[in-house]
Formats: sequence, structure tokens, C-alpha cells
Amino acid sequence: MTNTLRPEPVPPQTRSVMTSRIVHGKEIKDPFAWLRADNWQDVLSDPTALPDEIRKVLEAENAYAAALLAPQEALQSALLAEMRGRIKEEDVDPPCADGPFEYYERTREGGQHELYCRRPRGGGPETLLLDGDAMARGHEFFSFGDAMHAPDHGLLAWSVDTKGSELHTIRFLDMARGRNRRDRITRTDGTMVWTSDGTAIYYVRIDRNHRPAKIMRHRLGTPMAEDELIFEEKNPSLFAHLEMTRSRRFAIIRSHDHDSSESRLLDLEDPKARPQLIEPRQPGLRYEVEHHGDMLLLRCNADGAQDFKIMQTPLQQPGRAHWRDFIAYVPGRMCLGLAVFKHHLAWIEREAGLPRIVIRRWADGQTHAIAFDEKAYALGLDPGYEYDTAMLRFTYSSMTTPHQTYDYDMATGARKLVKQEIIPSGHNAGDYITDRIFATSHDGAEVPVSLVYRKGTALDGTAPLLLYGYGAYGHALSASFSTSRLSLVDRGFVYAIAHVRGGTEKGFAWYEQGKLAHKPNTFHDFLAAARHLIARGYTSKGRIVAHGGSAGGMLMGAIANMAPELFAAILADVPFVDVLNTMLDASLPLTPPEWQEWGNPLESAAAFAGMAAYSPYDNVKAQNYPAIFAQGGLSDPRVTYWEPAKWVARLRATMTGGGPILLKTNMEAGHGGASGRFDHLAEIATNYAFAITMAGKSAPQP
Repeated sequence: MTNTLRPEPVPPQTRSVMTSRIVHGKEIKDPFAWLRADNWQDVLSDPTALPDEIRKVLEAENAYAAALLAPQEALQSALLAEMRGRIKEEDVDPPCADGPFEYYERTREGGQHELYCRRPRGGGPETLLLDGDAMARGHEFFSFGDAMHAPDHGLLAWSVDTKGSELHTIRFLDMARGRNRRDRITRTDGTMVWTSDGTAIYYVRIDRNHRPAKIMRHRLGTPMAEDELIFEEKNPSLFAHLEMTRSRRFAIIRSHDHDSSESRLLDLEDPKARPQLIEPRQPGLRYEVEHHGDMLLLRCNADGAQDFKIMQTPLQQPGRAHWRDFIAYVPGRMCLGLAVFKHHLAWIEREAGLPRIVIRRWADGQTHAIAFDEKAYALGLDPGYEYDTAMLRFTYSSMTTPHQTYDYDMATGARKLVKQEIIPSGHNAGDYITDRIFATSHDGAEVPVSLVYRKGTALDGTAPLLLYGYGAYGHALSASFSTSRLSLVDRGFVYAIAHVRGGTEKGFAWYEQGKLAHKPNTFHDFLAAARHLIARGYTSKGRIVAHGGSAGGMLMGAIANMAPELFAAILADVPFVDVLNTMLDASLPLTPPEWQEWGNPLESAAAFAGMAAYSPYDNVKAQNYPAIFAQGGLSDPRVTYWEPAKWVARLRATMTGGGPILLKTNMEAGHGGASGRFDHLAEIATNYAFAITMAGKSAPQP
């Protein structure tokens, strides 16, 4: 295949300084370790603190990427125009009622950010509470965290991140006066829970190593320095999180890693409340808590319920000895989450790869499910603010059906469409075909693959194909609608999602078969999907563009080393590719908690050997590689900027041919990329232009 990029620019040559160390009797050599800034914690909150030599490397890479991508600018612009044309720029979310008001978000035409609004219940004049477009002026990055009104609807607690480092500042808006109070709380994760009397909030403070570790109580009108420590998670392998029960009676403090969890209740009606532990953390036990009347409900995996079940326990006796089954466990039917109401319980579950919503009436136990007909689709619960209501809001879409929002009466079964995603440039679902097929992996496992393509696309091996994958943390990739991917599909691409092990698409065992020592299954599953798609005529070898980000970027790095000949190009967004070095560095923000996901190579020689065998950075080979476009974020606390930078440098220094290898680092953003909605679309357009160009298929199809 002809590479239509012009390779005239000379790629940067990053200085090599070989370092080595011995771990478990094995030598690890790292020629680019110096790209990790010693002051990386400072860089997260102040990107200007990056040492000059490292900054010059990233800027040189950005200049090289810009030069190589310059011939695609017209295609990028066309793609961006198409993507914007599919978005209703001036849009309003369905209002969510709470007492005398309805709260909602909207966007204005040409606006990049959300507007938070409210109006009287049932309709009336709007009050614009937070204008994201106005507030973002002067910031290279701007992203709201959370917004939660006080119980008396007088104040709005809201949070914002202006660096991309996920360090949020909390402020308080007097909604009647339209002015923020003086209170300002920094270094938080952005979440907050109000006390019942509205005089204080609980929040999560982020520590020096970027770990959510402390639960604090802030009383309105007092300095942040006087905030009270309510709970501290001292175990460096655990994260602390905060949420509120739907009854609004309790805040829940949850400490967890990737193997276990424990929860504590905070009585929001008690101004001096102390945390009440429900059940101490035990290896392998995961549970989440909700409240209803004089009982607690638990979504948990106790008693071997691998795919989770629902249990209950008395509020006054919350410990494990008193847990009793409420919804019986069915192997292979995974309980994904609960929504508790005064008269009903709703939960979402997935069986045979497809989700459904189940409703149970408290009064008599009568149960029914909300069913759907398509072969592959996505569901979401959006239960709103109110506890004493029969109305459940949920969302539905498929790879061909734009997002729909419904209000469902749990008492009568009546379903009302309250919002249909509008595609201004037009969309006919009948023009597209969606399907789900299965690829047989190296060990016989059947890997689901979701597909969408335009009718008339030739399935004779000539079509280019984008294959997306993730496969970590139990995160399931949904077969939902995307306006952006239509720009590929309308150009003759087949778009495929490989539901590889490491996710929970086929239950919790599917996750466990793709973590720790079983991690290579994720890579083999993705390659099996690619080969099966070739065998079925959806595409051919060398016409596949692989795409993944974060932990999915590790997948991209692994498959690039294992089977580079299959791919025309690889898109790796904020890729976690320096796995071995990162997991050997306990000082990094995510390393101790991540040992439950990947293994602890510091303590286990077996974990070290397994990780060393697949870590993408450490397994770069003297071979031809496909074109690779890696993207990073300077203030990214999850996948630090030096991981893609080191990977790209080592690829160039080692490969014998192929490429080109590009790195673009967003110097004003973190893990999620650009914050504005159109800036984010521009990043997608750049990715897709690269994919189209490298797959050699840029002409629109009739």
C-alpha cells in the first residue's frame, strides 16, 4: 500500500542516556528514563514547571507531527465540518425536577462548554446559573467537575478543573443573587455532598501523589484551613470516594482498589457525624451500598456471586453477618447498578452481552423488565434527584440509532420519549447495518465483535476497517451511537469494536481472564478479532487501523509488537505503554492501586516476568512497524506524559522500517484531551484523517 503522507520532515532524535537496574535478578535497560521529570507532581498543577530540555523534546515532536499531518489539513477540516454538522449546537437536556425547580444543562450555538440552568417546576423563566463559555475565557483548559444544589435550593456547589490535571476547585454560587461566595476549596476530586441543613459540604481532598485520600467537612463561611478531617485512607493502594444515597439521608465513603472495597455511612442529618463502617475490607469482597427505609441494599459479590447480586441488611446491623439475599444470584447475569426509589427498586443487568432494566415494586415484589429488540445496543440509567417518584429516566442507543431519553413510569409501564438526539445534517438508520459476530481466540474463547457499516459496502476484503479495543478494569464497551464515526463509515470503512477480555461484556469472569497473569488474553483476543474480520471479508491484512486509549493504549502497543503486519496504522491515545517501569515505581499516583489490576513486580518475580514479557515499551523490536500516531497530555495524572514520549523515541531508535511514528502532546490538557466540545471533535478529526490517509481510502462513497 502506498503511504500518502509526505515523509520529508526529519523525525526528532531524542537523546539516549542508558540506565539500568537489576530486579529479581534481571536487568532492565531504559535509554529514555530521563524524560520523566523529577518534579512531575509540580508539572501536574503547573505545566510551566516542566524542565526546559524535556519541553524542547515534546515541542520538537509536536512540530514534526504538525509537519507530517499538514497535507491532511483539508481532510481534517472536512471531517470536522461533517462532525459539527451532525451536532445540534444549541441544545437542551431534559430538565430534571427537584422540589420547586427543574435543573438542566444546555449549550448555545458556537459554544464550547455547558450552561447550567434552572427554572420553576413545570416551566417558567430560566435562570442561567453557570455560563461555561464565559467562565472558560482566558483558560487553555476548562472543564466542570460537578454541580449540586443545596437542599433548600439557595446555594449551588460547583467545581472546575482549569489545568487538565483533575485537580478541582469547589466554589459556592448564591443562586438568587448570581454571585459566588468567598469560600474556595482547592485540590479536590470535584465531588461534594451537602449536609441536610445546607450549612456544610463533605468533599474529597487529593494528596501530593494525586490520590483521593481524605474526606473533609467544610462549613460555609469558614476558611478552608479550618476544614475538619472526617476520614483518611492511609493505605496507599486504596482510593477514597464520596457519594450520596438516593434517599439523601447518608453520604457514603467508599475505599477501594481493584480487588476489594469497604463503605462507611455519614448521617447527613447529624452536623457532627462520624463515619460508620458497614463491613471491613476483605480480599476479593466488593460491595456498594444504597439506603431504603430501615434497611441497606448492597450490590455485592459475596458468597461466590461472581457477577454480583443484590443483598439487604438492617440499617442498625449493617455488618456481613446480617446480609441476606434480596435478588437471587444468576450466574452469567451481571448486575451493573441500582437506583433506589421510595416505592420501587430499579437495576440494570447484562446477560449474553445485552443489557436490560428491571423494576421491582417494594409493596408486593412485583417485577418486570424493559426489553429492546436490536442485536446490539446500549442502555443507561439517569435516575435524577427525587426519591419519592415513580418516574425513572433512562437512555437508549445502538450503533445505528441516535441517543434517545425516556421517562418511564415504574407503576404503569408507560414510556415517554423526552429527547431524541437530532442529527441536523440528517441521518437514516436504514442506511446502515449493525451486527455482532464472534471471533475464536487462541485458547478457544469466543470474543464478541460489534460492527457497523454502510449498506452497499463491499465485504470482499477491500474495505478499510477501524478496530477499537480497551479491555481493562472490567469496563465494558457499549454498542452505542456515535455521530463522529459516521465520517469513517460513510467513506467505506467498517467500524468494529472488539469486546476483549479485561472488560465485563460476558460477565465478571471475562474481566478476570484479562487481568494480572491473564493480561495477554486481551492482546490475543484483539488479534483474533482482526484475523476473523479478515477471514470473513470485512477487510484484509494491512487495511486495519487499530485504535485504543489509556489502558487500551497498552493494547495498541502490545499488538504493534506482536503482529504489526496486520495493521495499516495504530491510533494510541494517552497510551499506558511503559507498564513495567510504572508498576515498579511506587511513588507514582496510580501504581499501588494498580497492582491489583496488573500485578506487583516489586514483590513478585512471576508478576515481574509476565509484565516484562508484554510491556510495550520494553518489547519494541527491530522490525517494521505500521504508522503510529500517539497522543499524550502534559498534565495527565493517569498516564503521565513521558510514557508515550519514551515509547515513540524507542520505536524510532529500534524499528527497521515502516512508520511514520508521530507523537502529539497537548501541552494544556490531561487524560481526556481538549476540554471544549469542538476542540475535542477536532482531535477526533485529526485521528480519523490519519486513519483514512493511512488506510488509503479517502474518497467518499456514493
